[in-house]
Amino acid sequence: MKKKKIAILTGGGDAPGLNAVIFTMVRACHSMMDCEIIGYKFGYRGLYNNDFMPLTIQGTAGIQHLGGSILYNSNKDNLFDYTVEENGVMVKKDVSDVAVENMKKEGVDVLVVLGGDGTLTSARDFARKGINVVGVPKTIDNDLSATDATFGFDTAVSIVSESIGRLRTTAESHHRVLVVEVMGRSAGWICLHAGIAANAHVILIPEIPYNIQGIVEKIKERDALGRPFTIVAVTEGATERGGDAVVSKVVEDSPDSIRFGGVAAKIASQLEPLVEHEVRHCILGHLQRGGDSSPADRILSARYGTKAAELIRDGKFGEMVTLNNGVMGSISLEKVIADSTTVSTGGAKLVDPSSELVMVAKSMGISFADE
Repeated sequence: MKKKKIAILTGGGDAPGLNAVIFTMVRACHSMMDCEIIGYKFGYRGLYNNDFMPLTIQGTAGIQHLGGSILYNSNKDNLFDYTVEENGVMVKKDVSDVAVENMKKEGVDVLVVLGGDGTLTSARDFARKGINVVGVPKTIDNDLSATDATFGFDTAVSIVSESIGRLRTTAESHHRVLVVEVMGRSAGWICLHAGIAANAHVILIPEIPYNIQGIVEKIKERDALGRPFTIVAVTEGATERGGDAVVSKVVEDSPDSIRFGGVAAKIASQLEPLVEHEVRHCILGHLQRGGDSSPADRILSARYGTKAAELIRDGKFGEMVTLNNGVMGSISLEKVIADSTTVSTGGAKLVDPSSELVMVAKSMGISFADE
């Protein structure tokens, strides 16, 4: 039987757990089949430039815990709408056939794509062109509807929880209000989980529009109880009731063209005239996705990597690995992308405002400033 050649790429933003998936896949594939494995660098850009590296058991030793990706990441290289220069002018073109020819030239039998919605949309499109594709879901935001959990989320929650704990001590020391901005785009999972774990006093998430007066009331309530400091945790995409999310910039060459940022500064400036405290804001930013992955994320990544290897072994292509109700499975990429573009839900798995976890937070005395 011919040795199978497998290629892996990591598209979109980095996430703790990517290296653990690569680490596991290399070992699982070799244990299940006679194969050679390569990795394309910088996501789809490497596929276009035919820039790859061998992935061997020896060469991937010791990477399981490391954050980032040894294959590097890029979230700006959609080969179905790629910027190229023609006659001195930059134009958008479909260059996916170049990638297909590169894979044929290298004898690649299977392309394994680790990524989120944008990266997996291209994976589906390559499957439509006849490429044997296996998808592995990746986002620290935990907002993919087809799977219960994504690697990187647990690490991000741990980092945010620790950061809020550190900010809490300085807020208490100075009797300040601190507004902490957390990643998540339009989904409040990181902020909700970390806010509960670190006992933030106010949690603001996109799914529950906030009222600035509700935050003021919580601050004054704590003052009256002799607790003259407050931690407000806010997701970057949170909105004031009747308002819009705060956008830091628009990046046209990125799948996530709208970049949120600045809501914490906005809230801090609104609050300071209304309360008898100095109000500061802190944007945690890329700290949330950096550094070593948590043990839970390494285990989840190992499960995803092993299941991806099983799909390759069994010839189940055009599928994305899933975890639902504790069981590893898979779902058609066609279905994944169809779900991600559903207009009624915006495609993302969002926090239900009436969910048990929101009720838990409220029972702890945490305010969502929604009254």
